[in-house]
Amino acid sequence: LSREEKLQLRKEKKQQKKKKRSEKGPAAEPPEQGAAPEPGQPRVTPHPSSSPTLADGPSDGEKPTGGKSKAELRAERRAKQEAERAQKQAKKAELGQAATPAKPRLTPTEPPTVVKRLPEHVQVDDPAALRKLAKKLERQQVPLRQDYGTKVNLFSHLHQYSRKKPLTQQMSIPSTVIHPAVVRLGLQYSQGIINGSNARCIALLEVFKQLIRDYSTPPNEELSRDLVAKLKPHISFLNQCRPLSVSMGNAIKFLKKEISCLPDTLREEEAKEKLQSTIDNYLREKIVLAAEAISKSAFEKINDHDVILVYGCSSLVNRTLCDAHMQKGRAFRVIVVDSRPRLEGRETLRRLVRKGIHCTYVMINAISYVLPEVSKVLLGAHALLANGSVMSRVGTSQIALVSKAYNVPVLVCCETYKFCERVQTDSFVSNELGMVSVPFFPPGICSLLLRLGSTGHAELSCHSSS
Repeated sequence: LSREEKLQLRKEKKQQKKKKRSEKGPAAEPPEQGAAPEPGQPRVTPHPSSSPTLADGPSDGEKPTGGKSKAELRAERRAKQEAERAQKQAKKAELGQAATPAKPRLTPTEPPTVVKRLPEHVQVDDPAALRKLAKKLERQQVPLRQDYGTKVNLFSHLHQYSRKKPLTQQMSIPSTVIHPAVVRLGLQYSQGIINGSNARCIALLEVFKQLIRDYSTPPNEELSRDLVAKLKPHISFLNQCRPLSVSMGNAIKFLKKEISCLPDTLREEEAKEKLQSTIDNYLREKIVLAAEAISKSAFEKINDHDVILVYGCSSLVNRTLCDAHMQKGRAFRVIVVDSRPRLEGRETLRRLVRKGIHCTYVMINAISYVLPEVSKVLLGAHALLANGSVMSRVGTSQIALVSKAYNVPVLVCCETYKFCERVQTDSFVSNELGMVSVPFFPPGICSLLLRLGSTGHAELSCHSSS
């Protein structure tokens, strides 16, 4: 207890003693201030630091506190402490506002600070990311594809898979959970037998139809949940064979949504038939009918005696040109531009010549020579990003830039199922890397340059791979 409380308790004890004495009989009054105390009573000396009002009794204008109970006194003390605390906090707040200087206003030239939402190092070669991927594939019983021994630092944030060893060497086919049709499709993807966004998506959905036909629901399981779980290792295996395209990713999302929306009242055979018909409708609406609509719209852009430049091998562009020539009877000429190492333009050349279209075949380094006679440029698309950028085969950006320099209009043919919510500003953020061991020079040119280097006219170090 504090000194004030001790003094207050002593006063209360004195008053209680007075009451007892008055009840027993007349007794001598307590000694006045400064008088000697009676024998047997303790002498009370007020502390000099204590308040005189508490030591000597109530001052003028104040009521004595002898009639109040302990609870009332305690409540008064608590209220007084809370009032003092509130005053102290108010003073501190006033002092803090006066001490803190005013924040300087940002001028229009000063950009506001941007909060970083991603870590600085987001790379697939991060050891933590590699361990996480390895655990996921091990849980799904999918082999991990080996990467190159030496990586390119500029592309260290991208997957650099080695295609020398097929993924099936690490698999035990009889004991694997991967469907044989999915294994065959993955090998066709990795070896480049099936190329193009539309062809890869069609092949994927056809394999999924076969997988659904061979599927049987385990006991005590629901088809809408178990089938989605069974698809995950197959998708991971295909992604290890070759990264999924945007069209394949959108098709997989659509199929998972349709499976999860199946009612529980459907029997297994009815649900499987419904899923197969849903896949057929998706192929018909998103690819076949979309190609017909784009082809009809492109008819209006193609005139007689036009010179149209195409690049690579786009199934949609090839169909548009063939329909314009066969159905509408338009007379035009096509310049097919090709590039290494895949040389996909040769397949475009075969298809167009088979339909009787007059074609010219050039490499990509000759586009500046042929563009003065070109009237239109038709290009295919791998995906259309959310910011309006078009993702396509490597070299498409160069053709678009040179066409802009020559003031030649560029038309891009793209279906809506290739639209993507992703945003990219360049081709280094996210991309698919090709084979590293591609010979850049024929052996004859390498030996010639080496001989020139020995004579002192030129120097070149060339490593050719067999």
